Formats: sequence, structure tokens, C-alpha cells
Amino acid sequence: MTERSALVPTPVSEPTAPSGRPRVHYAWVVAAVSLLVLLGSAGFRSTPSLMMDALHNEFGWSLGTISVATSVNLTLYGLTAPFAAALMDRFGVRLVVVCALLTISVGAGLTMLMREPWQLVLCWGVLVGLGSGSMAGAFATTITGRWFQARQGLVTGVLTAAGAAGNLVFLPVGAWLVEQHGWRSAVVVVSLAASAVAVPVLLLMRERPADLGLLPYGATEAPPAPAAEGRALARSLRVLRDAAKVRAFWLLAASFAICGATTAGLVGTHFIPAAHDHGMPVTTAASLLALIGVFDVLGTVFSGWLTDRVDSRLLLTVYYGLRGLSLLLLPQLLAGSLQPPILAFVIFYGLDWVATVPPTVALCRRHFGEDAPIVFGWVLAAHQIGAAVVAGLAGLARDALGNYDVTWYGAGALCVVAVGLCLALRTARSEGPAPVLR
Repeated sequence: MTERSALVPTPVSEPTAPSGRPRVHYAWVVAAVSLLVLLGSAGFRSTPSLMMDALHNEFGWSLGTISVATSVNLTLYGLTAPFAAALMDRFGVRLVVVCALLTISVGAGLTMLMREPWQLVLCWGVLVGLGSGSMAGAFATTITGRWFQARQGLVTGVLTAAGAAGNLVFLPVGAWLVEQHGWRSAVVVVSLAASAVAVPVLLLMRERPADLGLLPYGATEAPPAPAAEGRALARSLRVLRDAAKVRAFWLLAASFAICGATTAGLVGTHFIPAAHDHGMPVTTAASLLALIGVFDVLGTVFSGWLTDRVDSRLLLTVYYGLRGLSLLLLPQLLAGSLQPPILAFVIFYGLDWVATVPPTVALCRRHFGEDAPIVFGWVLAAHQIGAAVVAGLAGLARDALGNYDVTWYGAGALCVVAVGLCLALRTARSEGPAPVLR
């Protein structure tokens, strides 16, 4: 062995097989397990929109009443995220995710026994909301931050797209189950699926690359050892306090609240009943929403790729502008059958659905460094609060006006506001990262 070769260590981040070819970095295994978790989580959250008409017909509950459960679900989904990120640092990703999946399983299963609206709020609003919130965007941010140094934007885009892919898989199946076998069959599938997804998490999920003697994917040196953390609640609130001193936090939170209002809150919750109002069968409307998921996968992965190369603020400005335009046109496109205009909306809107996530995560990392997962959790909380408010208001508007037109126009106007907020981010360029207190 020459003196030069003796001084050059084998890169820890690129283990090699006996044949000399590099083995797959374990970061990709963790990413695959995370993808499965997020696929399932998205499918579980999509079920209430499928059950709205069925619950109305069986129990006589108004759409506004049923929307309350969805609003509670979306609110807790968002408010849980920042605390879940801190809990993952404190107790480990695997434990938090397994507990979350089992909470979803119990919450979905208990809806089989409900007879009153408050029971729907408790089971689907509180329990499923808490469980799914523990696997929200902060989870993906934690995984990409720990396991990847290269390709962070791309992996964030892929994991974000898992939400769309989950809808793609579950919406048509769920709609068929509700139509053919009743809404209870759909919630049984959700309960069993949530328990099944916990198995690969237990078997394959690992906390950090260092646990396996590896570096993060693409890293050339080991990251600093994680600091010993105190209570998760205290840390989450401390990070929020520090982030609130940075103007960029409020701009990101406000624009992301509009993102939630115009996606999960309105389209994700009310597109199916709105299309049904125009005479479209529920199964057809669910298939269209799933098709939005197909193009969402493409759009979000491409957005992740762009985030590694293009100014994130510019991307957000374009995304919100295009989304607003599509929503303003939607009332004229809905019909009782599949027509080329509604298919064009599905493609156009689908490409934009959650393409906002990778650039928003990148901006959180830029301004808040190591605390980015928790900060993004708070930004995501704003996203879900926006979604919850609009989900409830849209249901009330439908009950009062007999249609959803005013909600589509209002959502388009909100996207114009989001464009202004993203343009204002340009003036925040000189701000440094928020202080990181440990």
C-alpha cells in the first residue's frame, strides 16, 4: 500500500459490495419506508370527502355539520406537526410514527360505532387528525434533513408527492367501497391499512445515518452530533418564539395558509360533492380527484428538482398565480359528465397542487437552519388552519347558497394575495437565520 492510499479513508457514505460496486445507500431505504407511510397517511385523510353524501343520507347531518369534523382534523393535523418534529428528535422517528399509525387505526375503527355528530368529530376529527398530523410535512423534512445532503429538494418533492399518490391509490377504491358496500367498509380498510403500514416502520426505519456507521447521502464529513434536547413541548414553543422574530416566517406562514385553503380545505374536501351537485357520479368525481393526484406527483417531483436549481421565491410566485387562475375558471368547467375542459383543469391544477412544498421547505432551511423541521411544522400548522377554516366555510356556504361558486372565486382571490406575499419575500433577502437556541 502506498503512503497516499494509506492516508485516504474509504468514504463512509458510499459502502461497497464485495464485487466492488457501490451498494444502495441506506438513506434510500429510509426514504422508501417514509414514502409508504406518507402514501398511507394521505389515503387515510381522503376518506371523509368520500363519506359526506353517505353520512348525510344515513344520519341526516348537513354538509356544514360533517365539515366540522374535517375542519378539526385539518386543524389538528397542522398543530400536531411542529410538536411531532420535536418528539421525533426526543423519542425517535420510529416510535412516534408507529404510535401515530395506531392512533389512526383506532380512530377510524371507532367510527363504525358512531351515532352522533360529536362522535364523528372525536374519531375522525381528533384521533385521525392527531395521528396524521404526526406524519405531516415535518416528518418528511426531518427525514431529508437527517439522511440527505445531496438531492434534498428532489427527495422532499418525492415524499411530498406521496400525498398525491396516496389519494391516487385510495380515492377510486374508497369511492367504490362506499358506493357498493357502504361507508363503513371504507373505514375498516383505513383502520387495517394503518396497522399494516406500521410493520415496515418497525422493521426498517432507522433514526440517523450514524446509527449504521454512515454519513448522510452525498456528505463528505460527519454532521455535528445532535444536541441533547429537553422537553419536546418547550423546544417547539421556543423555536416558534425565535422564528416569530423573523419577517420571512410570517410571509411563509401566511402564504402557506392560503395554500392549504385552496387545496386540502376546498378542493380536497369539497370537489367531490361540488361535482356531484352538477350531476357527476361520486365515483367519477373521485377518479378525477385521484387524477389530480397523478399530475400532482409529476408536478411536485419536478418542483423538487427545480428547487435545487431555481430561486424558491420565484417558484412560489408562479405556482400561486397559476393556481388562482385555474380556480377562477372552475365554476364554468364543472358538468354532469367528463368533458375536455374539466380534464384540462385536472391536469393544470394537479401539476400545481403541492408543488409549493419543496420551495417552502428550502426557504425554511435557508432562514432557520437546524430548526427548519420544527419551523416548517409551524408553517404547516398555518397551512392546515387555512385549510380547516375554508373547509368549514365552504360547507356552510353550500348549505346557505345551494352551490360552491362563491368559494371557487374566493379561493382564486386568495391566491392573488399569496402572490403578493411571495413577492414580499424578496425584501426579506437580507435577513439572517433565526437564532438557534438549545
